[in-house]
Amino acid sequence: MRNREQIRRRRTVIALALAWLGSGCAARGGPSLYEAQARVERYISSGRYDTELSEVVARARSYMEKRAPAVMKPAIVLDIDETSLSNWPAYRVNGWVRIPNGPCDLERGPCGLRAWQAMATSKALAPTLELAKRADALKVAVFFITGRPDNLRDATERNLQQAGYHPAGVVLQPPGAAFKSAVDFKAPERRKIAQSGYTIILSMGDQESDLSGGYAEKTFKLPNPVYFLP
Repeated sequence: MRNREQIRRRRTVIALALAWLGSGCAARGGPSLYEAQARVERYISSGRYDTELSEVVARARSYMEKRAPAVMKPAIVLDIDETSLSNWPAYRVNGWVRIPNGPCDLERGPCGLRAWQAMATSKALAPTLELAKRADALKVAVFFITGRPDNLRDATERNLQQAGYHPAGVVLQPPGAAFKSAVDFKAPERRKIAQSGYTIILSMGDQESDLSGGYAEKTFKLPNPVYFLP
């Protein structure tokens, strides 16, 4: 089972690498698995990923700073994985393959994503952390909505706090929940925040499904060359 899952995920890596790095997925003679993995590695290791992420966060910060003083009870909503915290060490040891389950061996691999997240050692993405700190200074509430399962609540909240975040609230998927798309989960959770009296001036995430569905004035999509979530 694990081998079949890894093969399926590797195909996803190839498709994403092609889409992100400029080749046509349907073109004949496309890159091999090795080439696709190498392209993702170069994109991240070269600093291009960091630069493009920083540019998006800078736009979000500029908007927040202009909008926050005009709102009585402002808030921002952030995704966690590849938005606020980085899972790249786990993905790198897997050859940029997304392996959700199983133990995590960071020296030899594979590394199961949930096991990695349970370790609560993910580093903050520095631009997002600075955005959150600026929000704190402006009295803007910072909420996190993540697709992580609720059994990772303690580890997730501890990791966020140790990384330097001060959440006004952290929302994880409830036990036993299943959603066809993250939109079906995240949009209603943003609505709850809005209904509690906050104006969500911006929402930021690395997937379109983090952002779709409304209840935020403006959305900011971060780059993610490794995986796509509906």
